[in-house]
Amino acid sequence: MADIRKREGANGTTYQVRYASPGSKTGYAYATFKTRKEALAYREDSTARLHPTSSGSKLSVPEAIDQWLRICEKEGTDGNEPVTEYTLKTYRYFADYMKSYGWAALLPALKPTDIVAFRTWLLEHCPSRYVARRTLSYFHSALDEMTLRGHIDANVSAGINISAASRYDQPVTPPSLDEFKALLAAADRLANSKNLQIAKTWKRYRPMLYLAADSGMRPQEYIVVSRSSLLDGGVKVDRALERGDEKISVTKTPAGRRFIDLSEETFDMVQHHAIHDAIENDYDLVFPTSEGKWQSQDNWRKRGFYEACFEAGLTVSDKEDGDTVERPKFRPYDLRHFYASMLIERKVSLKRIQKLMGHSDIKTTLNVYGHIIERVEEEYEDQISLIGMIRESGCGESVASAE
Repeated sequence: MADIRKREGANGTTYQVRYASPGSKTGYAYATFKTRKEALAYREDSTARLHPTSSGSKLSVPEAIDQWLRICEKEGTDGNEPVTEYTLKTYRYFADYMKSYGWAALLPALKPTDIVAFRTWLLEHCPSRYVARRTLSYFHSALDEMTLRGHIDANVSAGINISAASRYDQPVTPPSLDEFKALLAAADRLANSKNLQIAKTWKRYRPMLYLAADSGMRPQEYIVVSRSSLLDGGVKVDRALERGDEKISVTKTPAGRRFIDLSEETFDMVQHHAIHDAIENDYDLVFPTSEGKWQSQDNWRKRGFYEACFEAGLTVSDKEDGDTVERPKFRPYDLRHFYASMLIERKVSLKRIQKLMGHSDIKTTLNVYGHIIERVEEEYEDQISLIGMIRESGCGESVASAE
């Protein structure tokens, strides 16, 4: 079976096709191309010569999808190693949508019009555009493999895609890890300022910022977090400020009521503030004002979070009436987005992310963070093994560091 390998060298990125060649010493020959598209075309030609399609194939589309999953798990596709259990679970999730469609034709009889109809069905039945697009993308991969195995002459889904998003969508851009660390360091400096008034203010704002970042809670939730909600090394979310900051109420939806584990550092910091620094108040608030009421979101945003952005140097320049004005690069809600992005980076399951974020519908999770999920999945799939990485580098020295 022919396979394609991506190479990085003095001439930039190239794609090498390895294909069976009985006349060579190794049984293989190689061809190099500047683009993956050219390599794919060459590979399909070489495969077709060795494995002509069986015109009598009776394979159905769902059967082909199951076969693709087995190849991914046991053998590996396109010359790659078998996928990990995490990746296989992801493939199975999208494969369920592929098999749920009412395929009228057998695999060899598929036409581009059938794929277009499948695309329409995906856009109507998937929980989000992201899921529809990824399903069609993995369907392409499955048909690529069926082409290599001789079940079909060509991938009829090629060129039929779903665009990433409409031009009206504004994908969230959470702080990077370095920017996040800069925010925490800024809060630490402000809380330890030689200016006593600044230090006093940040005695409250510092644990608020840490809690926001470590829990992914909404600002209207952590502003009114209660002392009694701090338990078992985490925080129970069960109330929130109503719009306008006029009164404390329950969370917006039942899904908003959840328990979130905190890091030991954050839990100890918030609990210490609740016990030693917060004044007694009628609302059991961890972060009350000097009058014993809850803070306004506007005050926290402008006097707290924005000041941390300025201290950390996280600003952007805007033009206003002909003058250059420095503005904070992020909003308090971006700490929530950062928390979600870290869950995604750690490959936490979608259902778990939905629960921790307090989303009542997984569509919300996918619509808000689908582009981040896709980026992480693609990065994960493009990773090569450690041994392969060492061989690619051409370095004979150990890359392991002493503990």
